[in-house]
Amino acid sequence: MPYQKFTKDVGIIGVTKFLIALKGLIVLPIITKILGAEDYGIWAQLMVTMAFIIPITTLNLPNAILRFLPAEKDKKEIQDGIYSVLAITIGISLIIGLILIFFSIPISIFFGCEKILVQIFAFVAILECINLTLLNIFMAFRQTKKCSFFLIFDNLGGAGLIAIAILLGYGLLGAVLSFLIIKLITFLLMAIFIIKKISLKNPNFLKIKEYLHFSLPLIPQGFSGSVVQFSDKYLIGFFLGTLFVGYYAPAYAIGNIIYFFVGPFFFLLPAILAKSYDENKINETKTYLKYSLKYFLMIAIPSVFGLSILSKQLLIILSTPEIAQQGHSVLPIVALAILLLGISGIIGHIIILKKKTRVSAVIWIGAALLNLGLNFIFVPKFGIIGAAITTLIAYTFVLISTSCYCFKNLKFKFEIGWKFILKSILASILMSLFIFWFDPMGLLKTMVAIVSSILLYGILIFLFKGINKNEIDFFRGFFKKAKNF
Repeated sequence: MPYQKFTKDVGIIGVTKFLIALKGLIVLPIITKILGAEDYGIWAQLMVTMAFIIPITTLNLPNAILRFLPAEKDKKEIQDGIYSVLAITIGISLIIGLILIFFSIPISIFFGCEKILVQIFAFVAILECINLTLLNIFMAFRQTKKCSFFLIFDNLGGAGLIAIAILLGYGLLGAVLSFLIIKLITFLLMAIFIIKKISLKNPNFLKIKEYLHFSLPLIPQGFSGSVVQFSDKYLIGFFLGTLFVGYYAPAYAIGNIIYFFVGPFFFLLPAILAKSYDENKINETKTYLKYSLKYFLMIAIPSVFGLSILSKQLLIILSTPEIAQQGHSVLPIVALAILLLGISGIIGHIIILKKKTRVSAVIWIGAALLNLGLNFIFVPKFGIIGAAITTLIAYTFVLISTSCYCFKNLKFKFEIGWKFILKSILASILMSLFIFWFDPMGLLKTMVAIVSSILLYGILIFLFKGINKNEIDFFRGFFKKAKNF
């Protein structure tokens, strides 16, 4: 049954994303506690810059791999598609990297850091763009275990090297160098696997026009998405200074943990949906969307409640009391915004299936302009809280626009479990009352509160029949087969 393979893959990627989340939990406290909030602000701005660069540098062609190659049977077509995309990605990323190096002095002045950091970061950005393309090749052909291995190696290996470099006294320079080393090793490992699998071939760029027709409208979408997600850090730095970026970024990073829950679906759905939709299995396609949304909400809704209540304690544990005092009010707003982003992301796959990428681009451009305009008003007036509010407004706009277009214009509807959502909210409220009563302070009590609230929420969802008998039977069958995985 295809759903069992899908659920198994979701489980694998879900565990992977959980382990990847540990990277942030390692890097955040080490940089903030040892190097301070200002250095974390510089680190955050470098990471933000990479997020801006990727959609432009790759031309979003990795998404074309996920859309067109999963149903392809001809090996030569597959080879040409992969190496055509890789050739273009490598060429453009080298050009962008050279531009970053050439302008390293003004960029470093804007970030308030040494130019050597920007120069090293240029090579990191080049490798990240190529690695993203290689990862999408594995995902296009459902090589989930290999993809998970490389993601874990890249993220946890990078976190380990960064931690060692900082603890040995090499500071932010050591952290960025460590980042470069792990990206290079990951690239070499993935390249070896892919060459062994499909062998080398000179690209003929036979279908690159079709790929570009699909992917180019995604560039403004990707760039606009980065504007919504990251421009607040630039503007906080501009209006308030790098120190306030250091106050804002940790809260944003913890709130962004919710995005890891939708990560498995963003990794798996493009290739799976493309294959089922192209084979005219419409009911199967809708089932994938239905369960993806339900499983995401089942975890994300209580996470918003839990992160909101424990915001100050978590920031004290993972950063410093000063950052917690300044940033704890940001976390609940960001968590809710990321929840809305995850919902719109799953629904937005309908636009990709229908190849209406220009519409998606228009929606995200509108969100970016809205977010940017409001940031210029809200950040100077309300500070970092204003930046969080503008993010929430922008993601609300994206969700409403995406849902209206997919369900009304494209007339592609799938079942949304409104009863389950209400049950999940009720269970989350009861879970929150428990956390208030427990009143955790310190690492040990906070960990006990987190584990206890997860168990309580799970029991309540079961008692409220949030998961029906068919789904329970499905998971029983899945776990029986998973023993032989």
